[in-house]
Amino acid sequence: MTDLAASAPARRGWLELDLRIWKVASTHLVVDAYTNLYAPLLPLLIPHLGLSLTAAGTLAMAFQMANSVSQLAFGALADRWRPRALMLGGPLLAVVVLSFIGLSTSPLMLGAILVGGGLGGAAFHPPAAALVYRLADHRKGLAMSAHISGGSLGFALSPILFVPFIARMGLTWSPLIMLPGLLALGWTLRQIPVMPRLATHKRSGWASLRPAAMPLALVYFTVVLRTATSYGFMTFAPTLLTTRGLSIDQASRAISLYLLTSGIGGFIGGPLADRYGAPRVMVVTLLASVPFLAVAPTLSPWGFTLMLAIGGLLLQSTLPVSVTYAQSLTTAGAATVSSLMMGVAWGMGSLAVPLIGRMADAYGINTALLVMSAVPIVAAALAAQLTRVQTAR
Repeated sequence: MTDLAASAPARRGWLELDLRIWKVASTHLVVDAYTNLYAPLLPLLIPHLGLSLTAAGTLAMAFQMANSVSQLAFGALADRWRPRALMLGGPLLAVVVLSFIGLSTSPLMLGAILVGGGLGGAAFHPPAAALVYRLADHRKGLAMSAHISGGSLGFALSPILFVPFIARMGLTWSPLIMLPGLLALGWTLRQIPVMPRLATHKRSGWASLRPAAMPLALVYFTVVLRTATSYGFMTFAPTLLTTRGLSIDQASRAISLYLLTSGIGGFIGGPLADRYGAPRVMVVTLLASVPFLAVAPTLSPWGFTLMLAIGGLLLQSTLPVSVTYAQSLTTAGAATVSSLMMGVAWGMGSLAVPLIGRMADAYGINTALLVMSAVPIVAAALAAQLTRVQTAR
């Protein structure tokens, strides 16, 4: 009886942590729903602004640099300043600014909207991931999977919630889509728990990353290569599908399926890493994604969608694994490490998108995506070195 009574508070505490983690994940869903407007709207934006595929890829890179690389600065700020302020202000900025995407009258104006909204998303991500890591107790892989899957679900819902409305009403009506986002944030932001600033002696410094420099570098470049592959397919798949006869609504549903299965992959990756170890899960899933991604461009539109969905599930399962594994390697602030793996690595991966667009202009989208499907093999080779490096340390 004594043992059972003692375990009851622990169970209640774990249930309480679960609820708080899901509250943060619900805000993540809203933020990422709005940060996934650009690629699904490309079939409308390309003829409207006269964009080449190279220009479209360059704009995608600019957005990802703002939405990702700037997380490094926001992560350091969150470890030292007021993380909750960033978690409240960032989502509001992203939702409001990105809703004006349809009012762009030039590529420069479109780029300014993408960068401004991207900075809002960047302000939210590092402190949110750090809060989830701190709330998770010992099941950090599962907790990070739940949080990241919230964002993946938002990514998946955006093409079917917002894009059909804009396609029917016209690009100039896009500001109206901010209304559901603001209503949702009116609830979710009140649910975010207080996240106190770290004590001075626990705050992150770059020196604290040095003892784990080698394994962190391996994880970092694994994420960069995974991200380059994912962004390449996500950016140009809607354009490929519409050129093959699908309507923009059908292409949006196809991309939503890809993103939804990617979210499922993110959710299962963390628990698998808790059980089998992060390096093993990263290697197996990265290699397993290659055949599906490679065959996808050779198939019909719906065959492409099915293979892409399976490949996305396997590819995305490495994301929460890599973040929590990197956080476990160092004593640096969790927000700083999260910004490095979720921000800078994503931004560096996005640098490949203009190159993919240039390749698509020169040789066709099929060829460009086929080349990108082999990139996870290199990422798996890097991840395979983690166990050896950790043993040496």
